[in-house]
Amino acid sequence: MKFFLDTAEIEDIKKAVALGICDGITTNPTLIMKSGRNQKDVIQEIAKIVSGPISAEGIGDTTEEMVKEAEEFSTWAKNIVVKVPMTKEGLNAVRILSKKGIKTNVTLVFSPSQALLAAKAGATYVSPFVGRLDDIKEDGMLVISEIMQIFRNYGFATEVIVASVRSTKHVVESAKLGAHIATIPPKVLEIMWHHSLTDKGIQTFKEHYEKHKNTVK
Repeated sequence: MKFFLDTAEIEDIKKAVALGICDGITTNPTLIMKSGRNQKDVIQEIAKIVSGPISAEGIGDTTEEMVKEAEEFSTWAKNIVVKVPMTKEGLNAVRILSKKGIKTNVTLVFSPSQALLAAKAGATYVSPFVGRLDDIKEDGMLVISEIMQIFRNYGFATEVIVASVRSTKHVVESAKLGAHIATIPPKVLEIMWHHSLTDKGIQTFKEHYEKHKNTVK
């Protein structure tokens, strides 16, 4: 399973890359805004750090606007993936971009039928938002399970990026279901390292070592 980091914060990205657990990056206009910087500058700096896919998202509504944005984004670095919204106009843009060899990530997916349409349009990636589904009392992981089953049935090359990840449970359940990728916020990634019993065990071993050291001559 690949881990993408869901952030535009350069220092968080550097830390994840240094640990060897960052296979790619996803961004969106909100994350870019939080960085307080120009989108092109941020994406190009990320591309100097991360060799895997980097998703960049525009704000176009029409097919023509989305294609134009995508063509520009794709010139920023060789590993750019263009995020396209799950709309009729968006899927038409995906079909056009696929023929141009520009990789796409269909975002704001909330149902298996939407994911199926995105795959048929030629999307490189599809991003179902599990956390937002959970927020409205729907089962986000059930949607992932159904999408994975459909993609396996027909051998789609489209990869599933589990998005809107809110907890380590989302990551683990995604892995159990065979999802290709989880895009993880830095705060969730940090939680994955920790368990109270691990901390307790390390402390116990240290105490035993010190006790033994003081009794051996």
